Amino acid sequence: MVGYDPQADGRNISSSEVAVAGSVSGLVTRVMISPLDVIKIRFQLQIERLSRSDPGAKYHGILQAARQILLEEGPTAFWKGHIPAQLLSIGYGAVQFLSFELLTELVHRASKYDARDFSVHFVCGGLSASTATLAVHPVDVLRTRFAAQGEPKVYKTLRDAVVTMYRTEGPLVFYKGLNPTLIAIFPYAGFQFSFYNALKHVHEWVMPAEGRKNENLKNLLCGGGAGVISKALTYPLDLFKKRLQVGGFEQARASFGQVRSYKGLLDCARQVLREEGPRGFFKGLSPSLLKAALSTGFVFFWYELFCNLFHHMKKADSAR
Repeated sequence: MVGYDPQADGRNISSSEVAVAGSVSGLVTRVMISPLDVIKIRFQLQIERLSRSDPGAKYHGILQAARQILLEEGPTAFWKGHIPAQLLSIGYGAVQFLSFELLTELVHRASKYDARDFSVHFVCGGLSASTATLAVHPVDVLRTRFAAQGEPKVYKTLRDAVVTMYRTEGPLVFYKGLNPTLIAIFPYAGFQFSFYNALKHVHEWVMPAEGRKNENLKNLLCGGGAGVISKALTYPLDLFKKRLQVGGFEQARASFGQVRSYKGLLDCARQVLREEGPRGFFKGLSPSLLKAALSTGFVFFWYELFCNLFHHMKKADSAR
């Protein structure tokens, strides 16, 4: 069970163990889904249509993009920005899951609402993700810059990126795209947690008793479903965030095609609609949905697995 469950107090997990489980789940998942994340970011930043019929389009499909990146930049390109991405995943996972556990417990103890309700999970999931975003957003900007740059590299190392960005664009560069990020992350994470819990209930209702034995598979499938639903409902804001995060970084994007500058969230939305049409809001949706299914599924899978591991270790110690 993700979040506080008043009927499962026997699962005695400390706050530090919740944070560790969240961090490790983020770390392991990030290694697995990084190539899809790089492709997704490249699609989101491409002004030209994702179509073979557009002669200016560098990328037009997942497999074509993977081959192109591999040919031009080598296999390590799929893990560009992996160090800041791992820092992001570890910090984000710890803060998000710990905040969610504390918030759902607070709701149970300080209000009449059931901590397991869909609406409670939605609000607490959104608040916990917003808290985590504020804590790690500078790392997210760094990760996006590394994944977006081609060859030759503008930033050689993480330290070089931090120093260069600070000197050329000022300290606020590390919070570029924060507004659309917060606007998007609240409903996205809220839907993740609430649909994950709801899908688990549906699974138990649909599956016969003998088919419910594999809890890990259930967590993986329900997490994947929750990720797809959440991403589909909030995708355009994720695209705006990526476009804004690479503002001031146009020289590194020249080899990928056209580049644009945006004055803010609304200006970004207007320009995308005017130049790329309504479909422009959903560029990169295919790899994003695939990534969301895998990343959310595995995050919940690993989180529940490590929480159960900590619980069984405590039970074993107390039985001695």
